Amino acid sequence: MIWSERLSGLDSMFLYIEDRTAHMHVGAVAIFEGKAPAYRDLVAHIASKLDRAPRYRQRLAFVPLNLGRPVWIDDASLDLEFHVRHTALPPPGGEEPLKRLAARVFAQRLDRDRPLWEVWLVEGLGDDRFALLSKTHHCMLDGVSGADLATVLLGVDPSEVSPGKPAPWTPRPAPSTAALVAEAVADQATHPVQVLRGAMQPSSPARRMLLELGAGLKPLVGLSRLGRAPASSLNRAIGPHRRWEMVSLDLEAVKAIRVALGGTVNDVLLAVVAGALRRLLVERGERPPAEIRALIPVSIRGAASARELGNRVTAVFCELPVGEADAAERLRKVSLGMNALKESGQAVGALAWTHLGSFAPPALLAQVARFQSTFRYMNLVVTNIPGPKDPIYLLGRKMLEWYPLVPLAQGQTLGVAIQSYNGRIGIGLLGDGEALRDLPVLAAAIPAALAELTDLARRAAAPKGA
Repeated sequence: MIWSERLSGLDSMFLYIEDRTAHMHVGAVAIFEGKAPAYRDLVAHIASKLDRAPRYRQRLAFVPLNLGRPVWIDDASLDLEFHVRHTALPPPGGEEPLKRLAARVFAQRLDRDRPLWEVWLVEGLGDDRFALLSKTHHCMLDGVSGADLATVLLGVDPSEVSPGKPAPWTPRPAPSTAALVAEAVADQATHPVQVLRGAMQPSSPARRMLLELGAGLKPLVGLSRLGRAPASSLNRAIGPHRRWEMVSLDLEAVKAIRVALGGTVNDVLLAVVAGALRRLLVERGERPPAEIRALIPVSIRGAASARELGNRVTAVFCELPVGEADAAERLRKVSLGMNALKESGQAVGALAWTHLGSFAPPALLAQVARFQSTFRYMNLVVTNIPGPKDPIYLLGRKMLEWYPLVPLAQGQTLGVAIQSYNGRIGIGLLGDGEALRDLPVLAAAIPAALAELTDLARRAAAPKGA
């Protein structure tokens, strides 16, 4: 049976934002203990799990003349050895060559003629450790959907040391070029009618979309008044190269600050990022602006959409008080700002904007996406994803650390991705290769900003008179 599935408006926008130097893949660097698995075993392990992550054996098919949004089709010539790479660091290994390798891998655009993902097995890290680098195009997932490759490859059972057998799979035939054009034209004409029909069915995706669209129209007006983000040296045209840094923090230390000084764990982490960015700008000899604006992705994937593929994500824009010298006051301002955002419904307005994209012609949607990436609504992206609380394993090897990746859009030289795992918080810093030569300064400033808040928290928690 001929099969295809059209990308949503939001997923299409992640494709349209891409240009020669800005690539929209997410990913991670994961570090494991023990000897690396054999390359063939890793390939076999991935093959045995692909039935639980079907998007990873599908590729894009583009509609001629951009008459419709692209569609997913099964890749009849899927070659896992193309997607699963194997390399080793030069002796003596260590994190510095790993960071340089990750920067090169993350700088490379994924091949749009194949499924949009790669996994790199990296040996030679030293200290009886190895690493996996992963990259997946953002149009495939939002980082917290239940159908990404990391979710199915990594498990809680340390006794699973051998790859299983892959389930039988036969790729479905793809539509012809003429059929793609005809379906795209028909979709543009009938999509609004189909949405209205679907809205009559309780709990349907169409009904949910229209409810979200209606609820978001008023906040969307407020969102449109945001204007440009403050001028900053963080914003300039980006080149083809990248820099990569990894920072690990203690989750309990962050929680202790929350208890002593107030706010949420997310507020504390945003205050830490704000303090580190202040240090970076001061080290550059700049006077930090009062605030810089961060786009913070927010997942809206509930139980009703847990099994849906593609992105279920919206965003809020948070002002980070980098001009504030006092760490406690930075945290207070971040907490107040985030509370105000929750009450404003800004995330609902941003969601309504993405839903409107599903009704727009593809050519217009592409122009809007490119305008958004160049208008500078924000200075940077800061994403915080809750991860597993307990250890997870790859073929019996325990994962020690996890550092996520958020991509750079045009005009944004820095991305900050945060994820908790097993009592630690991993922070992945992606910077433009030229504009962020001082990325190590930011990496060092993050634990320093946490230590500053920790000291204030201890003083606040100490008995009076002690």
